[in-house]
Amino acid sequence: MLDALEFSPAEAAVAAGGQPGFLFATGIENSAPVVHGVRRDQIVECGHDVRWEEDFALVREVGCRFLRYGPQLHRTLLAPGRHDWSFADETFAGLRRHGITPIVDLCHFGVPDFIGDFQNPDFPEVFADYAGAFAQRFPWVQLYTPVNEMFITAVFSAKYGWWNEHRCDDQSYVTAIRNIVRANVLAMRAILAVRPDALFVQSESTEHFHPECPRALHHAEFRNGERFLTLDLNYGHRVDSTMYEFLLDNGLTRDDYRFFMGAADLRPHCIMGNDWYATNEHLIREDGGSRWAGEVFGYAPVTRAYHERYRLPVMHTETNCDEGPNGDEAERWLWKQWAGVMRLRADGVPLLGFTWYSLTDQIDWDTALREHRGQVNPRGLYDLDRRPRAVGRAYARLIRDWSSVLARGGSCLQPALSAVR
Repeated sequence: MLDALEFSPAEAAVAAGGQPGFLFATGIENSAPVVHGVRRDQIVECGHDVRWEEDFALVREVGCRFLRYGPQLHRTLLAPGRHDWSFADETFAGLRRHGITPIVDLCHFGVPDFIGDFQNPDFPEVFADYAGAFAQRFPWVQLYTPVNEMFITAVFSAKYGWWNEHRCDDQSYVTAIRNIVRANVLAMRAILAVRPDALFVQSESTEHFHPECPRALHHAEFRNGERFLTLDLNYGHRVDSTMYEFLLDNGLTRDDYRFFMGAADLRPHCIMGNDWYATNEHLIREDGGSRWAGEVFGYAPVTRAYHERYRLPVMHTETNCDEGPNGDEAERWLWKQWAGVMRLRADGVPLLGFTWYSLTDQIDWDTALREHRGQVNPRGLYDLDRRPRAVGRAYARLIRDWSSVLARGGSCLQPALSAVR
């Protein structure tokens, strides 16, 4: 296992003593699902494809040294074994120039047209080959999120029917889970074959389901078991009996399950990334339907439950909030999230980093990209003209004020990883 997190030469020059402290990060929104035949490529819609050099400068302006980032899979993976690295070559060279350490996001909600969707059984092997090829081309990269938000990818595509395959049945849902998590596991193995000290940040949506009434208790219990499925399979953690029956009743085989239980050896390379929004807690009705509950427990208690289940180091990998009518709601949300991070650290949870996602405003995320209206969602550190928002200035202050305090104990990464060896 590695002794310290490695940097590009430019990163090492700006890191105190060449070692990282707390991982303050932002991200470039690179979602690209297909919605009723239309590719929603947020890198293009938000202008990063032409303003990437400017965007990297803004990452450093706000004070971040880490960036959740990746090239568009559908534009880079052209066919099995055939890749167009032109955009990645330019942008990853730019990251090194700017001294930014990427957490490389290889698949963000969508697949290339030749694969079709997440029902395709060829996806895991094709994607793993791509991940290995990426690692060979960019051997200096150490931090990866192979498949972003595996749970949400499966839910939105094959349970709610919003994206990609647009299916709403349990068998399609379990098929999506199997293919998505298998792709993630195989990609980790392919990357480790090239870079044995690679680290994987599983950026995953952190959820909780509350029963609205006693008659909804069994529905909420099921959903609170279901929320762990992707991470259970990814980490080789045994699912409970209800979830095991659900998986096998809907197409997962015993051989599939044994494959996933064999992934436990990857745990020493993993950081459990938790994503948190105001929409991550749900109120379950007696008919099993749900609606958003707003924040009831909040980030810290729900993340603590995930940490107690997996006992892995943690990173807060996504959050944002609209700035609101008075322009200050996003700033209040930032400080609330930060209070949750500090609460967990005070309680002894090895929490390594925090991420405001994303660098710039987004497009149409108020409808989860389902409606192509061009609606700007004011959730970024900067607007789409690259002017700082109030939350961007607040995040810069937070980073400036806390970086030296959190760095006093040296690198937080290695001790946390040592705990899971």
